[in-house]
Amino acid sequence: MTTTAEEFRKALRSLRVWDTELPAFDVDRAPGEPLGLFHEWFAHAVAAGQTEPHTMSLATADGEGRPDVRTLMLHDADGRGWHFASHSGSAKGRQLAGRPEAALGFYWPAVGRQVRVRGRVVTGGAEEARASLAVRSRGALAAALTGRQSQVLGSLDELYAASSAAWERAGAEPDAPAPSWTLYVLEPREVEFFQGDAQRRHVRLRYLREADGGWVRELLWP
Repeated sequence: MTTTAEEFRKALRSLRVWDTELPAFDVDRAPGEPLGLFHEWFAHAVAAGQTEPHTMSLATADGEGRPDVRTLMLHDADGRGWHFASHSGSAKGRQLAGRPEAALGFYWPAVGRQVRVRGRVVTGGAEEARASLAVRSRGALAAALTGRQSQVLGSLDELYAASSAAWERAGAEPDAPAPSWTLYVLEPREVEFFQGDAQRRHVRLRYLREADGGWVRELLWP
């Protein structure tokens, strides 16, 4: 089935957002630091039935400053920062090695909320990387063992063969090492919370980290 440009535009214009009652956001009651509010909003998105609320967009830049973005999973969010993992040899791994700065974006349409995080990215130790992989599924381990992420693939048959072997090994060796698997932590310098409003009076609260490690808060025009 081929979709024409006009059919595409008609479908695009027919879409609406936030066709539900949206939660309130009382900025006067927001905590003095962003992590607690993130935990609160995340739990609220889960309770509201948001599909895969732990998925997020990760934006990086290559050696020439060209932006890149992809979707991946959040592993944790604590006092150190927002955690995620990937292969060090992947496109994002190479980009972070050259330019250790990134941005994260969460979008939870079920509640009309977004969270944006920007900051420096550091790598965790090998033990942390193994621990982050150990608590995930057999499929996650198999994917990590397959490796070669972002490299050119000769054929799907090649992928299926490597994946099958990795699945078999993951079942036989649940603690099998994946040497290139790396834990990354984004240390937040700026965190913005966006609450959508049906009348487009969106509420945006931004936290900025100060030199002493504290946070200042400011509202932004939508």
